[in-house]
Amino acid sequence: MKKFYLTWVLALPLFLLNACTSIPEGIKPIDNFQLEHYLGQWYEIARLDHSFERGLEQVTATYSLNQDGSVRVLNRGFNAIKQQWQEAEGRAQFVESPQVSRLKVSFFGPFYGGYNIVELDKNYQYALIIGNNRSYLWILSRTPRLDPTTQEQLIQRAQALGFATEQLILVKQP
Repeated sequence: MKKFYLTWVLALPLFLLNACTSIPEGIKPIDNFQLEHYLGQWYEIARLDHSFERGLEQVTATYSLNQDGSVRVLNRGFNAIKQQWQEAEGRAQFVESPQVSRLKVSFFGPFYGGYNIVELDKNYQYALIIGNNRSYLWILSRTPRLDPTTQEQLIQRAQALGFATEQLILVKQP
């Protein structure tokens, strides 16, 4: 019994860490992904609310390649209440192969969250990103504004995948 308990205590943190990098049931990431086309700056067009971006406007995410093959993630946004810019730097790694747009990203040491690209323009101009569950959703674009028709199509896709799109925050961009 003691051995079983010890195994469970050691395995639980690994299970919890893996659960944070999973993808919601019934959703598939993009195949034939090409990281080199994804690197660079993206503008956040819309998101579901969460504490680490609450109140931020003019949010961007910039992705670059680290020497070890991981991806440097630099998120930046303007806090209108505090009248200051906030930045968070993280690191992303592929969960499967580099051709599958399923990554795990960490801003806090060994703790990772899911970063799953589930819709991506063939020219890498806009993307629909989800986390490890249906509480995390972002619409990104290479430009500060997305064509309204395209934006609506991405929102409809997210709704079809079971996300609470009525709660989306449209991010103010310059």
